[in-house]
Amino acid sequence: MAALSRPRKSSNSREFSKFDAHRTKSLWFERLMATVALLNLALVIGDLSYIPLRDLYLRFLPEVTTWYGETFKGIEPHRFTTNYLETVDELEQQASQTGLTSPEAQAILADLQQQSAAMIAENPFQLANRSGNLERIKNTMRDRMNVDSATDAFTAFWDVSHLSRAGFPGEIAFFNSEIRPVIETNFFRRIAIHGGFEDRFWRIDIWFNLLFGLELLARSIYLDRRYKNFTWRDAILWRWYDLLLIIPFSALRLPWLALSRVIPAVIRINQSNLINLDPIQNSISRFVISQVAVEVTEIVVLRIIDQTQALVRDGSITQSLLQPASGRRYIDVSGMNDLEVLSQRLAALTVYNVLPQVKPELDALLKHTVTQAFDRAPGYQGFKQLPGIGNLPDQVAQQVVAQLSANLYGAVKGSLENETGGEKTKVLIDKFGESFKLQLKENENIEELETLVVNFLEEVKLNYVKRLANEDIDRLVEERYQLYNVTQGSLESDR
Repeated sequence: MAALSRPRKSSNSREFSKFDAHRTKSLWFERLMATVALLNLALVIGDLSYIPLRDLYLRFLPEVTTWYGETFKGIEPHRFTTNYLETVDELEQQASQTGLTSPEAQAILADLQQQSAAMIAENPFQLANRSGNLERIKNTMRDRMNVDSATDAFTAFWDVSHLSRAGFPGEIAFFNSEIRPVIETNFFRRIAIHGGFEDRFWRIDIWFNLLFGLELLARSIYLDRRYKNFTWRDAILWRWYDLLLIIPFSALRLPWLALSRVIPAVIRINQSNLINLDPIQNSISRFVISQVAVEVTEIVVLRIIDQTQALVRDGSITQSLLQPASGRRYIDVSGMNDLEVLSQRLAALTVYNVLPQVKPELDALLKHTVTQAFDRAPGYQGFKQLPGIGNLPDQVAQQVVAQLSANLYGAVKGSLENETGGEKTKVLIDKFGESFKLQLKENENIEELETLVVNFLEEVKLNYVKRLANEDIDRLVEERYQLYNVTQGSLESDR
């Protein structure tokens, strides 16, 4: 009975549990692959920065830097600079055994003077693109010996009289601390059969290429089996950014293109929720959109004003106003006079809808006007004082105003409803337009008016439009952020 009394888990609960477990495993897999993609990107950046930053890496990780250069970059010690430093070590040993004045020590000093002159003349740092280090060595030795020539400075430095006078231990300590580390940065890099420098980073990168290639293949097979209409081509297009992780840029001798793997790395990190990049993405999107909005608005407004100025200059606007039938053929879309129909619609809206709403206020204004006119009339105040008159003038004024308002409204309404009145109204409007155009034609100030319009538009551009990019961009961005924050806050409160 106890077993029967236990609540059984429904099939839906089991399905949800399986779904959650599958989703958890999938999330951990996505995070693992995102971490691998990030590791690959870090290795690519480290490899590309090895040669330019090798001196810095040698300072903090000398053993690792030397091993990586010899194993993957074909780097080996340069014979000239290595022999130079070995000669200095030999001088130290000989000086400690027989002193600087011995023939053996003086022969080593003469050899160092010759090697120093050859180092300055031949520049063994050039192949490693470390000529700046040689200049640093030369400047340091010039300052030490207080001479202008680097060759003379080295010759004087490796002279027995100078070393004896200045003190050999102190001068060798100076060389080992200031000159030797810079000389040690020089190296020789082997040339590969293809003519470029030897680079075997592909031996590391190829394993990542194979791993992500197998992952894309597995995803394609899974999607092909799960969805009937989903082909391998669709899977590749769906995960197009993974192709950047599969292409062996290093083996193709295109190492700098491997930096494009930042795209799949960032996408994978965001999709796996390893790092929440949505705030950064939203900030970048808002900033870019705000910038584009300002630029597009400025360009569009300037373009409209420039086109308007051009139409005013060549007389197109004047011709269209005064002679609409001539010139270029006008394209009629609706097959009717849109301005005429629009004026009729607005007039009907005003008469039938607007005027009845404002009639009380209009009557009050007319009554006030009539009353004020009566008050200013001579003898009116004396007339009001007659017996039996009282408020009769005010009542008469109110009746006159009411009758006047009703008659005017009825006349306007009748002119619209009556066919004859409508035609007369149309004739009046047409006559007004023709008279205005005729006066413009007879008047000789059209060119002056066009010039004034062009100048006005130019002032608008200079004073308002072109100031948009400098003054309004910060305000636009700030308003965009405020709008976004208010919207986000309202959405969160609704939740």
